Amino acid sequence: MSTITQTKAIKGGEFLIRETLAKDIFIPEEFNEEQRMIAQTCKDFLKQEVYPRLNEIDSQKDPTLMPSLLDKAGELGLLGTSVPQELGGFGMDFNTTMLVAETLGAGYSFAVGISAHTGIGTLPILYYGNEAQKQKYIPNLASGKWKAAYCLTEPDSGSDANSGKTKAVLSADGKHYVINGQKMWITNGGFADIYVVFAKIDNDKNLSAFIVEKAFGGITMNEEEHKMGIKGSSTRQIFFNDCKVPVENLLSERENGFKIAVNILNIGRIKLGIAAIGGSKATISQAVKYAKERKQFGTSIANFGAIKHKISEMATKVFVSESACYRASQNIDDAYEALSAAGMDKAQARLKALEEFAIECAILKVHGSEVLDFTVDEGVQIYGGMGFSAEGPMDRAYRDARINRIFEGTNEINRLLTIDMLMKRAMKGTIDLMTPAMAVQKELMAIPDFGSADDSALFAKEKKALANLKKAGLMISGAAVQKFMMKLSEEQEVLMNLADMLIESYAAESVLLRVEKLIGIRGEAACAVEKDMAIVYLHYAIEKAAGAGKQAIYAFAEGDELRFMQLGLKRFTKIDPFNLKEARRRIANHIIAKGEYPF
Repeated sequence: MSTITQTKAIKGGEFLIRETLAKDIFIPEEFNEEQRMIAQTCKDFLKQEVYPRLNEIDSQKDPTLMPSLLDKAGELGLLGTSVPQELGGFGMDFNTTMLVAETLGAGYSFAVGISAHTGIGTLPILYYGNEAQKQKYIPNLASGKWKAAYCLTEPDSGSDANSGKTKAVLSADGKHYVINGQKMWITNGGFADIYVVFAKIDNDKNLSAFIVEKAFGGITMNEEEHKMGIKGSSTRQIFFNDCKVPVENLLSERENGFKIAVNILNIGRIKLGIAAIGGSKATISQAVKYAKERKQFGTSIANFGAIKHKISEMATKVFVSESACYRASQNIDDAYEALSAAGMDKAQARLKALEEFAIECAILKVHGSEVLDFTVDEGVQIYGGMGFSAEGPMDRAYRDARINRIFEGTNEINRLLTIDMLMKRAMKGTIDLMTPAMAVQKELMAIPDFGSADDSALFAKEKKALANLKKAGLMISGAAVQKFMMKLSEEQEVLMNLADMLIESYAAESVLLRVEKLIGIRGEAACAVEKDMAIVYLHYAIEKAAGAGKQAIYAFAEGDELRFMQLGLKRFTKIDPFNLKEARRRIANHIIAKGEYPF
């Protein structure tokens, strides 16, 4: 895959104030033959090994089943996609590992098990371990000989991870840390050989991280949790009772655990977002097949406008979220290549690149998980009574989807993080939000420009509407900062409104850029359906952002300021009329004709 170059590399969060050109993004249609073969290997694995045993996996009657599936995945190299070749992996670029995560994301509980092992279980050691630790653990994790789990959450520390009470005390002879404490909701906990455990040494303010082998002893656990969904994934409470961990198994530096947790979660967020899209695509394909087969009133229900509306909305949101995920993952790959070329250690370069685009990672976690929730809900509705039956596929899809809005930081936390990170970067001067925000204020005081851009250019009107949508976000954000100053962090409702405006701006821009680039490759006639999806979503995004903006304004503005901002919001959320019904029908008809999600 060729590396995308820009005159000046875009920074994380800068999409709000800087135009991105279609030629500068990566789109899924550009995956090469080798990458598509890897994705097909993942599809074949699910079809042959996972789908025939879904009920068996969910029942957990055989505790060796999930580990054995991970063994088979390891034999195919699917556990080592992110691992460098010198440590027994394939050393794939970030985009390719995203494609693997997307494809396996359709694997229900198995997807949870493999993502926990390859992500939060393996990556802390890969990115933060010293050479001896990496040589000892990573090859065995990449092959599947050892299975991994990540022990961060405690009964009283969920979103506030750094408040954990698990303690580590140095032994009298200085050779071991003795760990005592309790962890909960530990994925792969029942069969893991290696645990990445977070604990505070003595009375430290911040967490430290440790590589703990089950063989060290002092580890007990409760029975498997009874969960709403992902029933086949092992989820246990883990107890550490005088667990002796060699001092050489301290991961990174003392009190660096919280930073490790945060940075590893950045990876988990964007990977969760794309995995949710893999699950969504499978759900759409099942729903379309059922809609074509199910007859009511003498015809297939796929012929009804209400069903077409659902199919088009499901597919459009999935197409958009996928566009945004691969746009961001290419940014991460490009940043990594630049840092690595400048001489930075490869593991550090990968972490730095992910940290740079942490805002986008949070956005994509929220967007992808909520698209999946929407998709499975509509899938149930298309199936009707059979959707509510445990005999049909939507029962499992619906229940399994719900955890994704909680995993990797709740969506509420991630919404707050997007704005918090953006504001902090603005305060540090990393991103100049002040200049464009002031420009928006001047524009509002000026006479509106009724002139039009070159409407013959592709997406000229849509891009102007998108630029205005970003201005609406800047206008309300600037006013909120002036109103609340340092207490803005206490106004969570307003922050979540602002986050929704930010999320929709990024998503709508991503799909416009994808379709623009695709048209440049295939021609406009060949991309008519994709063009419809981009425009339909832009209308949705503007409507949603306008509603969020209105709620934010009502929360803190009054009098003349309120009226002024209302006028500004109305001005910045205008978009030309478009027959959305007919566009949705064209989208649905294309998908129904293909009999599956075809993009």
